[in-house]
Amino acid sequence: MKKIVVTGKTIELAVKAGLSQWQVSEDRVKIHILEQPSRGLFGFIGSKEAKVELELIPDPLEEAIAFLQDMFEAMKISITIDTTKDREGYQLNMSGSELGILIGKRGQTLDALQYLVNIVANRYANSHFRIILDAENFRDRRKKTLEELALRLANRVIKSKKEVILEPMNSQERKIIHAELQGHPVVKTYSKGEEPNRRVVIAVK
Repeated sequence: MKKIVVTGKTIELAVKAGLSQWQVSEDRVKIHILEQPSRGLFGFIGSKEAKVELELIPDPLEEAIAFLQDMFEAMKISITIDTTKDREGYQLNMSGSELGILIGKRGQTLDALQYLVNIVANRYANSHFRIILDAENFRDRRKKTLEELALRLANRVIKSKKEVILEPMNSQERKIIHAELQGHPVVKTYSKGEEPNRRVVIAVK
């Protein structure tokens, strides 16, 4: 927890000085009054200023980004993080020269990092906080690859009349397959198995 002790002629001025120093709004701090101001003799002799302690309330997004930056620093790799917000939460898109290490095979390392980042963020959130972690739009490229795979395997099922069981996928990737073939006139999809080995099955209706 970051804390700071500040003084001012009044409690309000002391708080304002602390907020200015941290460049945050009042809703980002907890205020603890250490000493009330006093006017002293004749209004100025022996007068004391107000003293308050401000405690910074951690921000989930800031903590998640700091976690990633600390990790990149430890790995000695240079990564830039851009933040965007949508209705579902925040997206952190990483860019840099060594993203292959962070993406991993079929995005498995990226998914693991996303899981950790969400754990860190939700430790400081009052309600569910969702972060999607991406690396130079890998997730969009992966989505298109899975959509093409779904259509290709659907055609195979139609020709062979035999169901196809895909490799294990996480829930987001399974959702892409289901969505792509939802409403297909000939084939249907369903999932079977337990995490982390749950798979999508494509079969004739």
